Amino acid sequence: MSMSAALGRTLRHPSFRMAAIDMAGTSLGIAAWGLVTGVAMVKSGMSVGMAVFMSLLVYAGSAQLAVIPLLAVGGPLWVVWLTAACVNLRFVIFSSLWRSYFQHLPRRKRIVLGYFSGDVIFVAFMKRFPQPVPEPSQTPYFWGAATVNWLGWQVPSVVGILLANT
Repeated sequence: MSMSAALGRTLRHPSFRMAAIDMAGTSLGIAAWGLVTGVAMVKSGMSVGMAVFMSLLVYAGSAQLAVIPLLAVGGPLWVVWLTAACVNLRFVIFSSLWRSYFQHLPRRKRIVLGYFSGDVIFVAFMKRFPQPVPEPSQTPYFWGAATVNWLGWQVPSVVGILLANT
């Protein structure tokens, strides 16, 4: 099956839509957090390009806000990395719990899932699938939640970056 066919099947899956609906309410809070983080990055002295790059690469609001002051004062890179790692240790717990749901997927796909995972996605997913038994609807549900969460973060973050720059 081609990648575009698999993507189309995921987007049309009822669990994808269910997750998007489940995430709709929390996306407003995610959006506010993204907007504030985007503004904070530029107001700390970060260039627009670097702020957009950081938002896309790091995709972790708590870690971004924790390291912005360190970057602004020229803190050592090892301190920046260690701070971000400590703030994101909860993702180790998330990944250990998600393992039984997604271990059947190839490593490459699990790495991509890891990038798009987030606190709110984890809560919604575990609420919907409390038993760690793989089901065909779990991956589309994850992608529905992740799509809403990612867009709910990235769009306002970039808007905040651009507004802070003006």
